[in-house]
Amino acid sequence: MKNDPTICPYCGVKMLKWMPPDSSTWGLQAQYVCFNDECSYFIKGWEWMRTQYQQNVSYRHRYDPVINQSGPLPVWSDKAHRDSIVEE
Repeated sequence: MKNDPTICPYCGVKMLKWMPPDSSTWGLQAQYVCFNDECSYFIKGWEWMRTQYQQNVSYRHRYDPVINQSGPLPVWSDKAHRDSIVEE
């Protein structure tokens, strides 16, 4: 059985459809982002960014179905980017 790329590999939660801002370089198609605040990727990101870059930011797991690629979505708070979640 094939893995579902819209399930976060770090916490197992179904990711939410998200639209990048028009002014971003993320493209104009919907992507999927893990907005689970208990996700280990999100939680560990805060410490990693403080330790490595002295920045109080983190990241969330993101999947772009157009190019079949996943990676981090930088966030500055637990509320960041939630205003761009779209309904399925």
